[in-house]
Amino acid sequence: MSITLTKAPFKADQVGSLLRPENLHQARLEFKEGKLTAAQLREVETKEIKRIVDKQIEIGLSAVTDGEFRRTWWHFDFLEHLNGVEGYVSKEGRPFKGVATEKFNVRNIGKISFNPDHPFIKDFIEFNDIVAGRAVAKQTIPSPNQLFPIGIRNKDIYPDIEDYANDIIKAYQDALKAFYQAGVRYLQFDDVYIASLTSTEQPYSDDDFSRQELIDLALRVVNGVLEGKPEDLVVTTHLCRGNYQSKWAFQGGYSHIGPSFFAKEKVDGFFLEYDDERSGNFEPLKYIPEGGPQVILGVVTSKNGELEDKEVIKARIKEAAGYVPLDQLCLSTQCGFSSTHHGNDLTEEQQWNKLKFIIDIAKEVWG
Repeated sequence: MSITLTKAPFKADQVGSLLRPENLHQARLEFKEGKLTAAQLREVETKEIKRIVDKQIEIGLSAVTDGEFRRTWWHFDFLEHLNGVEGYVSKEGRPFKGVATEKFNVRNIGKISFNPDHPFIKDFIEFNDIVAGRAVAKQTIPSPNQLFPIGIRNKDIYPDIEDYANDIIKAYQDALKAFYQAGVRYLQFDDVYIASLTSTEQPYSDDDFSRQELIDLALRVVNGVLEGKPEDLVVTTHLCRGNYQSKWAFQGGYSHIGPSFFAKEKVDGFFLEYDDERSGNFEPLKYIPEGGPQVILGVVTSKNGELEDKEVIKARIKEAAGYVPLDQLCLSTQCGFSSTHHGNDLTEEQQWNKLKFIIDIAKEVWG
């Protein structure tokens, strides 16, 4: 039986990425070394996607993902296949707490538009066939705002940031149409950029724009993308402060974006990172309109395998319900388990235990 799509996001939900198994790591290595063809690598990916789809359904998740098993990064694989964007090996990785990421980035090399042959469309069609109506097939992609970090825009091509923003909006509008035609009904924007605008640690000035001007622009871009979206397409935003090998990039609460994004972003839900003190308190949730977007509380961490105290999690849900009605809240981990191919510092068994833990708590809280 198919799940009713209008219920997404679900009381027990997930962000998206899952730990890559060792045989997939090995297949990617052999592909790099020329020992496997692209078709052979895809066979391994498909086999593992089938396995984890079955497992997600088995433990009781209503929305399942492909674990992002065909990707290396949560964002670059999608962005570098847009027209006008290319991936490249950067001079240095991005600094995280105690580690720097692998050297890679994207940059603007021409006018931006959606590529109708984008590989993610084919990937979703095959994934949706694997799910076969047994659950909701959830698609995750980087937010359009991931094209705004400093240094990505080529100012010779786009001297005016407004022209850049308008082309991004059109590219993502076309992307949403393509995903919808492919069967996507539950789509998530992953947005580290917006989360970074909440942090005083992060550089946010570009062309002398203030933090608030950049927040306003980012809000306008997402809402522009969502103009005219089909009513039965559920779109959520996931805000994250970095997730790389269980390390984080920055900290800061949601107070800077609460009055704008929480109040005005026209999404169906917010996946919010709340697994430790880096994300601040629940007070900015007061800006979420009653009866508006669902708030998926990321109070369970994906950064380690230790299960939290169930009563502590239930108490945090109750605390958040002081700002948002309980029936407008949901539960998940704060991020995925493997935002990049490296994965976080826990075992696959611990990953499944975390997700089952969320499902069990959701049943106790919401029935």
